[in-house]
Amino acid sequence: MVNHSLEHQSNSNPDVQIYECEVHLKFRLIEEKGALPERSRLVEALLDAFAYGNDEFMEPIHVEAVAQEVSELLASPAMRRQLIRLRNARE
Repeated sequence: MVNHSLEHQSNSNPDVQIYECEVHLKFRLIEEKGALPERSRLVEALLDAFAYGNDEFMEPIHVEAVAQEVSELLASPAMRRQLIRLRNARE
């Protein structure tokens, strides 16, 4: 899904910005039994399967993604420092 307002902003302003992103995915996946119990790797494994694309082992049921520009003040100090570094590197 492409958010056209997000695409327009990135084309008209080459500056970097902080975005808050929310993704809702629901899909069925055929996988080996016991392959997904490790919680620390579960999200990574599921996103890898979804990113690989539709095939006979994965069936998307619901996909929704939203990205919204947010104020830099809402970001952590570490993220604000990274934003400053990126902006300085572009100059």
